[in-house]
Amino acid sequence: MKLSRKFPLNALRVFEAVARHGSFSRAGDELGMTQTAVSYQVKLLEDHLGERLFLRQPRQIVATATAERMLPTVGKAFDLLNEAMESARQVSHETLEIHSSPTFASHWLARNLGGFQLDHPGIAVRLARVSTITDFGRDPADVGIRWGVGPWPEQECHLLGRFTYAPMLSPVLADSIGGIREPADLLRLPIIGAQQQYAWRNWFAAMGETMPDFSSYRQHNYIEQDLCANAALAGQGVAMLNHIFFAEDLASGRLIAPFNRRCTDDIGIWLVHPASRRNTPKIKAFRDWITCAVAADRLRTEPQPPA
Repeated sequence: MKLSRKFPLNALRVFEAVARHGSFSRAGDELGMTQTAVSYQVKLLEDHLGERLFLRQPRQIVATATAERMLPTVGKAFDLLNEAMESARQVSHETLEIHSSPTFASHWLARNLGGFQLDHPGIAVRLARVSTITDFGRDPADVGIRWGVGPWPEQECHLLGRFTYAPMLSPVLADSIGGIREPADLLRLPIIGAQQQYAWRNWFAAMGETMPDFSSYRQHNYIEQDLCANAALAGQGVAMLNHIFFAEDLASGRLIAPFNRRCTDDIGIWLVHPASRRNTPKIKAFRDWITCAVAADRLRTEPQPPA
């Protein structure tokens, strides 16, 4: 049985206002109801209980003993409902849920979100790695970080950057074949994520080389870039990786990018959210922060083009 059928909530709400004010008319003013509608709801509740709640006397009403027993508990119940609603509003306002593509989540957001929370200590953050496109009508996300060509007409989209990339590998693996001196040397090693042929094609073209045949590279067919990077760090092959995600590994020498040639393409990283929520304070605060933070990190991590 539905709660509204077992407990006539609207009639209880009217009862509480009438008992508190001691007046049908003042209760109607508070609730935006006519006096007739108030009387009708009280009558429904009396019929439901089988008890009189108010004695109608000239120019006043008098609460019965049944009404006096009910009022404190009914009043507390509505206070609890109000607290629950306020708590829900507060959590919705103070918690920002971010759904992000996996590599950006693990290799950039998780490392930098502390800066956002220092700037906005009143906003809690919930971060989820997702490999599918966020459906804002179904998923609880406030914003999404999406990897692709974009923009997408159904959402408001903010391009954070089209990041540079290059082949990267373990220096130990490079030494195992006597070093990497020309692009063709990379093909003597396992290629990780060879199905991403558009990136390899762009990079070989930038090097002035013909795109090789990658049909024989069937191992290490990882989809997500962070998995490709872990395999490369373990010395299992060469992966095409973005500088912004693996700048520290390059700086420490755990990875090397043998050629001073960076590439970009039409694929970028985007912040997306429903257009109707563009002025929501927590979304606006995050949008302003991440736009500046990513731009600053790109200046720090991406190699500069040769003069």
